[in-house]
Formats: sequence, structure tokens, C-alpha cells
Amino acid sequence: MQVIETLAEGLKRELKVVIPAKDMEAQMNERLAEAKDRVRINGFRPGKVPVAHLKKVYGKSIMADLVNEIIRERPTTILSERGEKSATQPEVAMTEDEAEAEKILAAQADFEFTLSYEVIPAIALKDVSGIKITREVVDIDDKEIEEQILKIAESARSYETKKGKAATGDRVTLDYLGKVDGEAFDGGKDEDAELVIGSNRFIPGFEDQLVGVKAGDEKVITVTFPADYPAAHLAGKEAAFDIKVKDVAAPADVKIDDELASKLGLESADRLREVVRGQIESQYGSVTRQKVKRQILDQLDEMYKFDTPQRLVDAEFENIWRQVNTDLQQAGKTFADEDTTEEEAREEYRKLAERRVRLGLVLSAIGEKAGVQVSDEEMQRSLFEQLRQFPGQEKEILDYFRKTPGASASLRAPLFEEKVVDHLLTEVAVTDKTVSKEELLADDEAEEGKSEGKKAAPKKKAAAKADAAEGEEAAAPKKKAPAKKKAADDSAE
Repeated sequence: MQVIETLAEGLKRELKVVIPAKDMEAQMNERLAEAKDRVRINGFRPGKVPVAHLKKVYGKSIMADLVNEIIRERPTTILSERGEKSATQPEVAMTEDEAEAEKILAAQADFEFTLSYEVIPAIALKDVSGIKITREVVDIDDKEIEEQILKIAESARSYETKKGKAATGDRVTLDYLGKVDGEAFDGGKDEDAELVIGSNRFIPGFEDQLVGVKAGDEKVITVTFPADYPAAHLAGKEAAFDIKVKDVAAPADVKIDDELASKLGLESADRLREVVRGQIESQYGSVTRQKVKRQILDQLDEMYKFDTPQRLVDAEFENIWRQVNTDLQQAGKTFADEDTTEEEAREEYRKLAERRVRLGLVLSAIGEKAGVQVSDEEMQRSLFEQLRQFPGQEKEILDYFRKTPGASASLRAPLFEEKVVDHLLTEVAVTDKTVSKEELLADDEAEEGKSEGKKAAPKKKAAAKADAAEGEEAAAPKKKAPAKKKAADDSAE
């Protein structure tokens, strides 16, 4: 086999691989000889079939198998011998001329193909001891714990049917049908819906108009959907809801005691306080972790500047761009609404893609040198978490990971990255700083506009809020149409 480098430009490589016809024929003959004792052909005794006849019957088939094996296996061997790592699967090109292909299968012509790929650049790792990290931590006081438990108690409180008019804080059970321009719209109908007046679960103005209603009342409630309502066809529209009140119930007193804990599946109020404290610590710890990670990655980004494989960048950009357009479509917005143009947004997100690829390569190199490994047990836990998030789809998810090449990398990559960050935290200078929860959770555009491989374009640009969106959605869900009555409950979980 002869390997000729025909292109070495930056990270791009192209190789011409030539396997002489005589070598191909020799491999074919070896396989024919191995098959001689196994094949059964009418007119010949087992093991007595002439090789020439076998070649006539099976030669092209065996040669085709050889070609496929070479294309599948040799690129890895060739790159290994050259001491190179391809950023993506190398592209293989061979002749498309049918006559030439027939000659190759007949061992009458050399088998030639080309490999095109980009190499992963060699990264000279730098000393990270100069990286300085400020780790913001929050002291959790008893007052915050009691406030959180009170919210839990209020959500778990019981209601008792009352006579008379509904007031703020009462729970109203009702049927409703929403219409825009006289036409009912999808998601605007529900029966036996329960709504606590003042919970702000429904769009502005809806709950206020329930004050004073009684069981058996029927009325029309008119509201206007917010201009930024997620469903574009309803945003800014006036809607009329025909409602029928079925029940009005007053809230029972809220008590934080062992009985409340028992309702929640815990043995005592003290245990409830322990659980709530742990949940709050975990929530703040996640924010602290993200801010620490962001600082590390931002400083690594300043330390490392090198060319990135464009195929990796292109793939990363396409993932980002697909999400950007999905977000805009779901919001019913355009790039102009986000104070940018498509061209400007493309440029910014391509820079982000380059950053993400570069930092990914740096973290990979650091992790490899440090011997960071992701165990099978950790992969299993990650897979189980995926299954937990999509109940009822377990089989489809398992089949996907079993049958899709490279799918397991989507589980391994974030685990590996977090472990590399853990390793770096043992080598960089970390200073703890006690801050208030408001300071920890404050939206900092400068920080959100960078970072750990999440979308990091300036905040005025299209869908550039993606950095903060993951946290914002959990902390402040948008108001849904009345039919989405469970949205607030789900987000609270």
C-alpha cells in the first residue's frame, strides 16, 4: 500500500492511497483458498473445486468485500501510522467510473482512493496555576427555609367549599371556553379547572374578574394576551372566555407541623426543614458551580488561541443555528425583533461555535493528560436520568443509544467536561466570597453573554438569551393560557 500526501494546508489533509492490483489479487486468492473446503458446487466433490472456477463464481463478490473492508478499516490505521487524529470521520472518495471499478474488482487495475480530513491540532498545555476564581457562596438563614416551607404548605393546603362570593385566595372550580374574534382556539377550553385567585397562573386580568363570583354563576371574562405571549397567533389578541363557576372554596389555615410533613411523606417537621435546606443549598450550589465554570472557561479562552477544525465548527454552528431559529419560531419573532440581522447573528454564532470547539479541544487535552475517565457506572446513571425525564419513551431512548453510532458520546461528553472542571479546581486559585442570594442570582449580561459552550452572543441579538434561558424558565415561567393550568405547578416541581 502506498500513501501519498497530496494536501497539507493548515489543518486540512488529503491523502492518495494506492493498493496494487497484484496485492488485491493476492488477498482475494487467500480468501478463495480458505473458502475452497467450505463451498459446495454441483459437479465437484467437497474441497476439489478448482480455484480458477471459484474465482469465476465468487471473485467479484470477494473483491467487493475486500474493498469495503479496506475503506472501513484502513483510514484508522493510516492516521495512526502518521500520528494524526482526525477531527471528524475522514471522507473517502474513489472512482465513480463503472469500467474502472470493474477492472478493480477483476484485479486488473490498482485500487486507489483518497482520504480528506482535518487533523486535531496539537495543543501545548499551559500552566493553569495563574487562573484565579472567585466562588460565590450564600449563607442560608432559617428565615429563608421557613419562607420556602410556607410556600410548600400553601401549595399543599386544603380548601373547604363555602357559600357566598369568591375572594382573593379562594379556589374557584370552573369550566371555560376561550374565543378570539368569536372563534374558539386550541388550548382555550377546560372543564373542572381549579384556580386560586391571586396565584397569577392565568394571563393578567383573568383572575381579577373572578372576585365576587358564586357557585352556579355564568359570565364572560374578557382579557388581552400579552404582546410577548409565547403563542404568536394569540399574542396581543383580545379573548373572551365563557365561564361557568362550579364551586368556590376557602383556604384552610396553614400550619407548619408534623402533620404537614406527614402529608409530604416525611416523618417530622424537623426532617422537612432538613430536606428544604438541602434543596436550597443544591439550587444555590448549581448557580455557584456555573459561575465558577464560566470563569475557568473564560480564562482558558484567553490563554489558548489556535486554528480550529472547520468541520467541527460547521457542525457546532449548525446545532446552534437550528436552536436559534427554533426559538425564534416558537416565540413568533424575527431577527429584527431581536435588534439584529440574520447576517450579524450568523457571524456572532459562528464565533461562539469556534469558541466552543476550541475550549472542547483544550478540555479534552487537559483531561487526557490528567487521566480523567468516565466510568461505566457514571454512563449508566446518566442514561437512567435520560430515561427518567421521558417516561413512557424508555424503549425508544434505549434503542437510540444502542443503534446510533456515537450516541453514547452525548452522554459521555458533559460528564467528562465536568470531571475536567473538577480537576482544574484542584489546580487553580479559588477564593470563596459570601454574597447575598440576590447577588448570586442577579442577571449579569456580561457573564451570561459568554460561557461554557452555551449560546454566548450579546444579549440584544437573536435568541442570545439562551445562556440564561435554562435558569429563567425554571425560575420565572411565562404566563400560559388558562388551558395550560398545570404549567405553574409543573415548573414549581
